Amino acid sequence: MSSGEEVSSVSKRTLSCSTCFDALWFCYSPVHQMQQYYRLGTLDNCGGKWSALVDCLTLKTKRSAEVQEILESREKAKAHIWTFRTPEEASSNWKEQFGHLDEME
Repeated sequence: MSSGEEVSSVSKRTLSCSTCFDALWFCYSPVHQMQQYYRLGTLDNCGGKWSALVDCLTLKTKRSAEVQEILESREKAKAHIWTFRTPEEASSNWKEQFGHLDEME
């Protein structure tokens, strides 16, 4: 497999609604509901899981190229898990959050 074929196979995403269905099924389980009640004090209405399943099923009706474009645009729109700071920004943020610990000594 050449590097060009590797890139195209990595960029191709498969869309499986079974994970959305499994997440919805688990959402209605007593285990999940009791965890939510213990943690948040309310039961989960599973609305987000329903939306994800309906969205997945809707994407299944579209052409493959269109689905790839939609998935790529969604991935680009997601916020990155890490925020990168310059050393000055990191230093000022550190002092803001933990500067009071230096004053205790």
